[in-house]
Amino acid sequence: MTAARGRAGSDTKAVPGAAPAGRADARRNRALVLSTAMRVFAEEGLEVSLGRIAQRAEVGAGTVYRHFPTKEILIEAVLAEHVERLVAAADRWATRAAPGDALFGFLLEVAEKSMGRRHFCDALTADQGWPRAVLAAAGQRFQQALERLLRDAKQAGAIRPDVRADDLSALAMGSVALRSAHRDPARGTWLVRILLDGLRPHPVTKAAPFRDPSALPRHETTALKYCVECGATLRVHATGRPPRYCGPTCRQRAHRRRPAV
Repeated sequence: MTAARGRAGSDTKAVPGAAPAGRADARRNRALVLSTAMRVFAEEGLEVSLGRIAQRAEVGAGTVYRHFPTKEILIEAVLAEHVERLVAAADRWATRAAPGDALFGFLLEVAEKSMGRRHFCDALTADQGWPRAVLAAAGQRFQQALERLLRDAKQAGAIRPDVRADDLSALAMGSVALRSAHRDPARGTWLVRILLDGLRPHPVTKAAPFRDPSALPRHETTALKYCVECGATLRVHATGRPPRYCGPTCRQRAHRRRPAV
């Protein structure tokens, strides 16, 4: 999906860096330059020249300049393309998963796919002229997709009711930084999962001590007082094995997370 394709009322020819509406070979060349620029910017930083990008794409410099007259326009198009891919991912999650799983799965995918984009974050922070038209339009579609996932998750009771869409946007950026900062990618993803788990609704009304289910013995000899997943008070029966979870929801949630840890 390109940064400004198929939007009613938009004039893609009037916006520098927007997708062309003409010949198929021109569209292919633009897509080639764009994908190459994504890779080169991530590998070498934003200081690389358009000539270097043309060399890596194995096209003439004129082809690059024809679609992206300046490097700033190319950077904007790369960012918009990345955001549009995230919008498409949000739509896929919404159609293939339950509301809560869709939202949390999407946030994890944002953290994963945004790795190596720190150069772009620095550019956005340093230049007060951002966002420009193409990127602003993509950002608006991302926000709308995020709000839909959040609304569905709230209706399903899968997320805290006081969470807002801008909270999730900030959390997504923090997740990318956290994922990038850890030397071990698997551990970085694990930390992001812990961070996201804080968004889930918990029936705890008072502060509880830190619980580490992996540190508990597999077969307890003493009955637990609280659910090891959510902290709710357990109902201890006179007979049978002492419970570890308050119900099937917490049991399934703990079992789903166990392989990831």
